[in-house]
Amino acid sequence: MRDQKQEILNSITEQEAERELSAGEEGMEDRPEAAAADSCCCGERRKLRSEKEYKDLINRLSRIEGQIRGIKGMVERDAYCIDILNQASAASSALSSFCKVILSSHIRTCVTEDVREGHEEKVDELVKTLQKMMR
Repeated sequence: MRDQKQEILNSITEQEAERELSAGEEGMEDRPEAAAADSCCCGERRKLRSEKEYKDLINRLSRIEGQIRGIKGMVERDAYCIDILNQASAASSALSSFCKVILSSHIRTCVTEDVREGHEEKVDELVKTLQKMMR
């Protein structure tokens, strides 16, 4: 089991990791709005994130992407079903954790700001989203 976990972790080569890292750094140059950290533009349905938050989210997604590629590799190598299910469960948990981070940020910034400005409908939007997530 540990060997397969390590295999999945190693499935992203150093070259891919460097490419992801450099792509993330290049993306920063294209994000001058990142200086306006945690500024919510919900009217435009956009959220300007700080550089730190942006990097954290991208890193989480890159790890999840690597897990999914690892699972695909396990299927291609005819790995044992339970091993695949265990890895899929781990990827699902990682994605759930990602969603919790996004949700927390949304409540602390966008929803709070909108409610202060009198946009109570944003609470209804949040409730509908939470109901979908709990299905």
